[in-house]
Amino acid sequence: MATNTQEYIFRSKLPDIELENHLPLTEYLFQRHQGKASSRPCLIDAEAGRVLSYGDVDLLARRVGAGLSRLGIRKGDVVMLLLPNCIEFVLAFLGAARIGATVTTANPLCTASEIEKQASGSGARMIVTQAAQIDKLDRLLHQDDQEREICVMLVSDGFDPIKAAAKSADRSNVMFFASALLQADESECPEVEIAADVDVVTLPFSSGTTSLPKGVELTHKNLITCIAQLVDGENPNLFLHGNDRMLCVLPLFHIYCLSCVLFASLRAGAAIVVMRKYEIGAMLGAIQRFQVTAACLVPPILLALAKNPVVGDYDLSSLRFIMSGAAPLGKELERAIGDKLHGAIIAQGYGMTEAGPLISMSLAFAKTPFAIKSGSCGTIVRNTEAKIVDTETGESLAYGVCGEICLRGPQIMKGYLRNVEATMATIDKEGWLHTGDVGFIDCDEELFIVDRVKELIKFKGFQVAPAEIEALLVSHPRICDAAVVGKSDEVAGELPVAFVVRSPGILRVSEDDVKQFIAKQVVFYKRLHSVIFVDSIPKSAAGKILRKVLKSVLSTN
Repeated sequence: MATNTQEYIFRSKLPDIELENHLPLTEYLFQRHQGKASSRPCLIDAEAGRVLSYGDVDLLARRVGAGLSRLGIRKGDVVMLLLPNCIEFVLAFLGAARIGATVTTANPLCTASEIEKQASGSGARMIVTQAAQIDKLDRLLHQDDQEREICVMLVSDGFDPIKAAAKSADRSNVMFFASALLQADESECPEVEIAADVDVVTLPFSSGTTSLPKGVELTHKNLITCIAQLVDGENPNLFLHGNDRMLCVLPLFHIYCLSCVLFASLRAGAAIVVMRKYEIGAMLGAIQRFQVTAACLVPPILLALAKNPVVGDYDLSSLRFIMSGAAPLGKELERAIGDKLHGAIIAQGYGMTEAGPLISMSLAFAKTPFAIKSGSCGTIVRNTEAKIVDTETGESLAYGVCGEICLRGPQIMKGYLRNVEATMATIDKEGWLHTGDVGFIDCDEELFIVDRVKELIKFKGFQVAPAEIEALLVSHPRICDAAVVGKSDEVAGELPVAFVVRSPGILRVSEDDVKQFIAKQVVFYKRLHSVIFVDSIPKSAAGKILRKVLKSVLSTN
């Protein structure tokens, strides 16, 4: 509840819980799944129908850990997972975490340049990927000036792995996941001393508004705290329980799915139905076939559920709840989904990568006496403090007053990788994480998101950093200045739009030229939806782009 001493501090409606965040992540996840519990289904391959029990997954993760150790991966080394959703993704992450390595996850749709930047920035020593991705790694595999040789581990994907390996010029650092890791001796998996509050277990890269993506250091303690806030404590049905079957259709490389789907399910003992990619018919078929009871989704998928007539062809009555995250879910869409899926609870959560990612969640999933408000992002999670501050003065604000949302708790990241300045700009001296999101907490302790201080563009739940696209635009010889903002869109949430100032000269650059220039260098969700040519970019006296001015132009068009 809020207290009015010097500051208005907001907490969860539920009491704090005892945290076991001193443990290594893998020990915590499998703590409850020994003996008879080890035979429970853990991972279900939605495409192949293959089922692995909790005992199977624990055993195979130990083998992966042993194999990685045999190949020279040590505590603190970075392993990159460049994979779509698959069982091997889970085994690779758990195996690496078990031996104290750090996992950085990357979008397999990223360009070669984007992958190279993340691999170099994170200091990755190994990349676990599929053979179809090998061309994107060509520069990394053949650079003679890099500090360390990178080993590539190939996961089967139907692509000819022999041809893929041949493309790497017979280098010895290309191996196969099944033979090199899954066939290792699990008894050789080393016991590693892990300091949960210090050692980084995962290193996702988060977009910023004034810089390139930054590595977010999340420790074992950070992740365990976030998972515990979802599934631990005296109310085990707050989010998941052991009889649930959780749909895993969002990308595992994204922290939302990684924490709230994979890790929360593993801790709770739920079965995880793993889909390699999203397609509406395949997703509905998986829900029906495997009797899925729980799903974490994003607004674009929910929009399809609300409007696509094919939904009526499937039996979705097994669904107990759907949590929406990664972008705001409008009241109208929330109601439409509820009308379409009778009996399923539809509610929202809110978070950010730097918080592991959970900040607030609806209590609609739990058997509590609290009313749930449409459009609310729920209540602040347990074991966490929040405050709303004036964006100009920093003064903490009372109920119902809009300001920047700030958070303090043990789930907050360790910091940005090798970037003290950015870390200090995000986490203040008192330990408050400044989210950059504007919202308010009402008298019923419900959090509502209103706007963003930071100008991140949210395209279908993915983050697009304007600064990253702007840097690419101004590198074009026929562009002298540029700015990128988001345009509201019912399906995508927001669409990246560029305002471009052409360089003086006879040769002109067209909208299609600009779009193609960007498309060749970035993943699909960072591509420009449209280009507007202007004489100048509006800026403040300090040289900052006045994005509100540009957004007002979009609203009038």
